[in-house]
Amino acid sequence: MARELRIEIDDVLYEQLEREAHERHEDPAVYAGRFLAHQLDRARFLEGAQAFAEEHGQAFADRFGTGSSSHAA
Repeated sequence: MARELRIEIDDVLYEQLEREAHERHEDPAVYAGRFLAHQLDRARFLEGAQAFAEEHGQAFADRFGTGSSSHAA
């Protein structure tokens, strides 16, 4: 389900948004939505990676080592 979000940004940021959208031949609102979705997906991925490292990090390190000096393939 899509939802509408209204935000206010200053003129400098809006001009940058327009430039970047124009370079990609997109409407600024479409570009802003896609950009926001990408950033939120990235944040969700990093949160998942952190949770994985906290839960399984020690077992992974025990099995494969902890740095470039290890013999991991």
